[in-house]
Amino acid sequence: MKHVIGWIDRRFPLTAFVKHELTEYPTPRNLSFWWNFGSLAGIVLVIQIITGIFLAMHYKPDASLAFDSVEHIMREVNYGWLIRFMHSTGASAFFAMIFIHMARTLYYGSYRAPRELMWWTGQVLLLLLMATAFMGYLLPWGQMSYWGAQVITSLFGAVPFLGDEMVIWLRGDFTVGNATLTRFFALHYLLPFIIVAAVIIHLVALHAVRSSNPSGINLKDKNNIPFHPYFTVKDLFGISVFFTVYSYFVFFNPNLLIEADNYIPANPMQTPAHIVPEWYFLPFYAILRAVPDLVGGVIAMALSVMIFAAMPYLDRSKIPGGARYRPIFRIMFYLFMLDILVLGYVGAHPPEGFLVPLGQIATFFYFAAFAFLRFFSKWEDKWLFNRGLPAEVQAMLSSEQAQKTDRRHHKKDRRETPGDNHND
Repeated sequence: MKHVIGWIDRRFPLTAFVKHELTEYPTPRNLSFWWNFGSLAGIVLVIQIITGIFLAMHYKPDASLAFDSVEHIMREVNYGWLIRFMHSTGASAFFAMIFIHMARTLYYGSYRAPRELMWWTGQVLLLLLMATAFMGYLLPWGQMSYWGAQVITSLFGAVPFLGDEMVIWLRGDFTVGNATLTRFFALHYLLPFIIVAAVIIHLVALHAVRSSNPSGINLKDKNNIPFHPYFTVKDLFGISVFFTVYSYFVFFNPNLLIEADNYIPANPMQTPAHIVPEWYFLPFYAILRAVPDLVGGVIAMALSVMIFAAMPYLDRSKIPGGARYRPIFRIMFYLFMLDILVLGYVGAHPPEGFLVPLGQIATFFYFAAFAFLRFFSKWEDKWLFNRGLPAEVQAMLSSEQAQKTDRRHHKKDRRETPGDNHND
C-alpha cells in the first residue's frame, strides 16, 4: 500500500493534500457538538445521491407510469422500499441538518467578517437544496405532489410582464403534466451534482478563513489542534447518533413526514381539501399566505429566504461570540426561533379563524427582527460597554485587536521587503 501511495504522491500531491486540508487542518479546540451538523449535512448529501441514482434506475418519468413505477420500486424491487424510504427520510434529514447548521451560525455570529463569502455560499446551497426538493416532490406523482407543483409554479405568474411565459416555461405546458414531470426529473437528477460543486466552494471558503468557534474570534495557532484524531472521533460520535435517529424513521416510522394524499394517484380533476407542502417549506408557505396580495405574498416569501444574506451588514455589533455574550440578541434569537415554529404551525393548517391574524403577526415579527437588528445591535453594544463587559470578553477583544495589529504589521513588512531587497 505504501508503494502505491508513494507512486501516486510522485505524480499527484495526495498525501500533502489530505494532511493540509483534513488530518492536520488546524481546528479551534473549543468547538462544541453544534459544529457537527455541517459534516452531517455532507453525509446526508452522499446518502441522497446514492439512493437517488438507484431509484432513477427503476423510475419512469411519465405521467401515466410515474405513480406505478414508485409502487413497483416499493413492492417488487429487491430492497426498493428501503432505498425509497432512505431517500424520502433523507430529504427531511438534509433540511434538518441545514437548518440547525444555520441556527448555530446565527447564534454565534459566524456570518460576520471575514466569513461573509462562506455565509453567502451557504445561502446559495440552501436555494439549490430548496429547488431540488421542490422538483423531487413532484416525482411520486401523487395528489399532493401534483397540486403542490400546480400551486407553486403558478406563483411565478406574479412576476410582472414575464409571469405567464415563465409559468409555461417551467411547466413545459399550460398545466402541470408529462412535460413538467420530465423536466423536473432531469433537473432533480442534475442539481445534486451542482450542490456538490457548491459544497466544495463552501469548503474552500471555510478553509481560507478557518473555522469559527464559540468565542467569535480567530484563535491563535497555539489554541488550535489537528482535525484528526480529535474531531474525527467527535464527528464519528455525532454520525452514530444521527444514524440512530435516522434509522428509527426509516425502519419504524417512514410515513410520518409523507402526506397520506400522496399515496393517491394524481388527479387533475380533484383538488385536495388542503394543499400542504413538506414541513421544511411550511414557514415560507405561511408567509406567502399572510399577505393578501399575490404579488406581495410572492415577494415576501422570496425575501424571507434571501434576507439572511444581509446578516453580515445588519448585525453591527463589535462584541464577538454572537448571542453568547449579548443578552438582548440572545432573547431575540430565541423569539425568532419560536416565531419560525409558529409560522410552521400556521402553514400546516388551513387559513381559518385565529390562524389568519396569527400568521400575519408572525410574518410581521419575522421581518421586524431583521429590520430592527441594525439599530438595536449598535445600541446593545453601547449598553454593554457602559455596564462593563465580563473579563473573558474584554480579554477576547484585546486578543482580537492584537491579532489585527500583528496582521497589519505582517502585511507592512511583506510590502517593504521586496523594495529593500531591490535596493541591496
